[in-house]
Amino acid sequence: MYVAVKGGEAAIANAHRLLADRRRGDRSVPALRLDQIVEQLALGVDRVMSEGSLYDRELAALAVVQARGDMIEAIFLLRAYRTTLPRFGYTSPVDTGAMQVERRVSATYKDLPGGQLLGPTFDYTHRLLDPELAAGTDVEAPAQRPAEAEAMPRVSAILAREGLIEADDDMPLDHVPGDITREPLQFPMARDIRLQALSRGDEGFLLALGYSTQRGYARNHPFVGEIRIGEVELELDVPELPFAVPLGSIRVTECQMVNQFKGSAKAPPQFTRGYGLVFGQSERKAMAMALCDRALRASELGEDVVATAQDEEFVISHSDNVQATGFVEHLKLPHYVDFQAELDLVRRMRAEYEARENQDKAEEKREAAE
Repeated sequence: MYVAVKGGEAAIANAHRLLADRRRGDRSVPALRLDQIVEQLALGVDRVMSEGSLYDRELAALAVVQARGDMIEAIFLLRAYRTTLPRFGYTSPVDTGAMQVERRVSATYKDLPGGQLLGPTFDYTHRLLDPELAAGTDVEAPAQRPAEAEAMPRVSAILAREGLIEADDDMPLDHVPGDITREPLQFPMARDIRLQALSRGDEGFLLALGYSTQRGYARNHPFVGEIRIGEVELELDVPELPFAVPLGSIRVTECQMVNQFKGSAKAPPQFTRGYGLVFGQSERKAMAMALCDRALRASELGEDVVATAQDEEFVISHSDNVQATGFVEHLKLPHYVDFQAELDLVRRMRAEYEARENQDKAEEKREAAE
């Protein structure tokens, strides 16, 4: 792409060696193992999997190591690897209602059928640094009790019984899901495609947009209807077989936001939904995704589009951190010809400006002399 780069091949090779040296760090410190990262930096691994669009903990951990902890670089590495993998089909729609739940909370109902499960969460910690972690002390085992086979109906189902929330959209049996990894983005987008883009969008960007909706930059008044984290089964329909083939289970985080809606000419006053679903335990991302999803439904619900978070083209076009990184960081590459052209232009403009200034000063002196 840039001819000037060719002359620096030796420098680039040395930069790669220096990067590998800095990545390894002090040789007296044991090298990180992938299983350590998978087990002890699990939330970082989950983010890389989610935004890298590839569910593989070891590969995500490898990307984190290779990127020296730079999460966006790790996401970039995982996406690049993903493009080399064959595609042989799509799994059946996941039934998150049958999730093997390890965390389930709701901000709308205190007492829920099936109960609230706090699970592993930072929500109730004091956010104080724990020096015992540095000392490597043993960790107390958590309390355990037999699992109860009690149903955990969705909060949305409770509201639906009174007709107070919009119905779930029924997906047509012949519907072919879009795939943003194979097809170019086109606006306006179907909601399933938009949710794909949000699911692998940058957590920080979506968090900022979601926060903006809470501060009044969209018609949102959200409640966390439910957050679920747990294992779901994946199944694949094989034409030669009369039943779906189980492929295994993955951990996901699902969030349903419940939002007020004053109604329209076609719909009565009711609650509406915002939805988020991501790989692993990533509830901040799932919540931000759900807030943005609801904001982006403004046109569908007959609301005025008055805020950035409601602008589909802006949100989706700028939520991808790999694209954003590439466009920003390409500025580090040689732009010598472009800059020289602008430098010449600025010099000519400056000369013309100074010539006019000198001419104006000369005229002022002449008028003063007269």
